[in-house]
Amino acid sequence: MIRRAPIAAWGLMLILALISPPAPGQEPVVPVPAKPSYDDWWFAGTKGAVAAGGRDAVRAGIEVLERGGNAADAAAATILALSITDSRSFCFGGEVPILVYDARTKGVTVIAGQGAAPRLATREEFAKRGGIPLKGITAAAVPAALDACLTLLDRNGTMTFAQVVAPTRQILARPPRREPWHADFTRTLETLVAAEALATGDRSRGLRLVADAFYRGPIARRIDAWSRANGGLIRYGDLAGHVTRIEEPVSVTYRGHRIYKCGPWTQGPCLLEALQILEGFDLRTMGRGKPETIHVMAEALELAMADRDTYYADPLFADVPLDELLMPEYASKRRALIDRRHASHERRPGDPRQGKPRLDPAADPAERRPAPPAAAVRDTTTCIVADKAGNVVAATPSGWSGVVAGDTGVWLGSRLQSFNTWEGHPNVIEPGKRPRITLSPTIVLDGGGRPEIAVSVAGGDNQDQMTLQVLVDMIDFGPTPRSLNDIMAPRFMTDHFISSFGQKPPALGQLRINPEFGAETLEALKAMGHKLVVRPGPLAAAPCVLQIGYFVTGDPRTGRHVGHVGGIE
Repeated sequence: MIRRAPIAAWGLMLILALISPPAPGQEPVVPVPAKPSYDDWWFAGTKGAVAAGGRDAVRAGIEVLERGGNAADAAAATILALSITDSRSFCFGGEVPILVYDARTKGVTVIAGQGAAPRLATREEFAKRGGIPLKGITAAAVPAALDACLTLLDRNGTMTFAQVVAPTRQILARPPRREPWHADFTRTLETLVAAEALATGDRSRGLRLVADAFYRGPIARRIDAWSRANGGLIRYGDLAGHVTRIEEPVSVTYRGHRIYKCGPWTQGPCLLEALQILEGFDLRTMGRGKPETIHVMAEALELAMADRDTYYADPLFADVPLDELLMPEYASKRRALIDRRHASHERRPGDPRQGKPRLDPAADPAERRPAPPAAAVRDTTTCIVADKAGNVVAATPSGWSGVVAGDTGVWLGSRLQSFNTWEGHPNVIEPGKRPRITLSPTIVLDGGGRPEIAVSVAGGDNQDQMTLQVLVDMIDFGPTPRSLNDIMAPRFMTDHFISSFGQKPPALGQLRINPEFGAETLEALKAMGHKLVVRPGPLAAAPCVLQIGYFVTGDPRTGRHVGHVGGIE
């Protein structure tokens, strides 16, 4: 059953085990593993936690929690600090979709922190330029991360901008400054803090004044002048007109759990479609890490991502058939396309409007594509926060490969590359339109409407592939030492999709996979027709996972860190 979640839907009192002890006689399932040679990637506790990228960004969030801030305050502090600690993966002028579980309303909300294409960013303009570049000044969307954080603070937080940005300013003040743009960026933050101070005690007004200073005040004027002088497309009007939308999430039920994602301006709903398809398989009986289990999971992902590539776009500009894509009846028809013995080497989008499992290739706008250059993906980090009141925030900050906007010290991202230039396609670039992005945080509620799991993954098109495997581990196979504590369990990633970065055509049938699955499993997958690329390590996916009441963890191989109230573990 599909549901677009109401903002306040559950009447039961939340008991969040992360911040309260287990019931008498009921011990949390936390088989503490022998830790590898990392000291801050895993934590089980009861007073709130932060999982993110850079260690200093995690400390920023923990500092705010320890000063009495809530999850929204700590998430904003963490995200702002990540623009320094993870500046090769996320920039202040980038983007951050945010999911918020509010313990008071018992609802999940989306803060849509994605900027639009500037008014000069037309299909015709990029046709003259030879396509949308993968980096540089003309690939920048309107900066969205700051306003998303301000919106999060205004709606769900308790602190001022000055309070949550203080840890970032402290990081910047440590000598020596590591990057030449740090001095300019420090002055920009000082301008924003000074603007807020004019509100004289009115917190909401102060946050609006911060937004005005950046988007409609002196900083916007300087970005405009710099962009004009250097061949950029962003203008003052683009910044002044920026709005952070508050949206309802999209959700489905999977084995009694309610999974929440952002809308089709992200790739998030493809996870929901894949889960709907997998609901018809008894994965527990098939077995964790077994060839048939890996096979049907990969095939379900490939079907869901084919629909992603064909239909997903900014729903303010495109008629996305999202309800039809997530109908159980449609999932059943799509599921029937999976041959349990043979891997597909076809790209197979469906026809949800007609209720058909396959779309006529002649009607598929994604088939009309040139051969583009390949793009390296390294532009995302992670953030999950839970507090002692039961609030949970999952966010996926991103943005890189852009340029620094003159003397503002603000790095702009390159998110316009996630558009295409295919006439008639839902995700074709248009002024004022949001690109369909890969950024895809997740929140899961249990059958009683209580928050259970939060996931944030860095890794482009791999994000929901990793999330799917994490959720299947935790939901289908239950709380075992591996599913809860071994974030480094063997994984696989299909390349059977159109890349979201330059729209590189799919590598049909190709499956990247860890050798730890074992030779017998790998040989069985080859016999099914999967084109295996066997690689060690995290396969370009960097996860952070929060299991409410049990643990919070991040993959230490990818620079993830974890903190809790009382310190960094």
